[in-house]
Amino acid sequence: MDSRLSRVTLRIRGYHLDGYGHVNNARYLEFMEEGRWGYFDDRPDVARLFASGNPALVAVNLNINYRLAAVAGDDLEVLTRLAELGGRSARMHQEIRRIRDGKVVADANLTFVLLDVKANQSLAIEGEYREALAPLVMGDEGVA
Repeated sequence: MDSRLSRVTLRIRGYHLDGYGHVNNARYLEFMEEGRWGYFDDRPDVARLFASGNPALVAVNLNINYRLAAVAGDDLEVLTRLAELGGRSARMHQEIRRIRDGKVVADANLTFVLLDVKANQSLAIEGEYREALAPLVMGDEGVA
């Protein structure tokens, strides 16, 4: 697996399900959040840049596609990558796949900014932040 891609696995439990017996749509957001935490866990040097909480990485947009229903007992993997790095924002792409057949259950694009928490203003992604994030960009080409 490409080192710019992170993988977190989980098993669907009964408490993930809604009244229809499949994973509730809001749970996928939690699964993707877990994937993003895992992404930075895999990159402690990058995570240290944001450990103080200022600046913070703040989600400003999320677009999610629900493709297939996941049910109790399914093993899923959350694949997370930095797909794009702009001057003032960046985009992460995530896929949740069912492990047994590799089918995509959901996918999403999340745009984030660097936020100066004290000033409540977004910052340009430059200097040490750009140096840390730029090598992690994995565009859409060549991704299976």
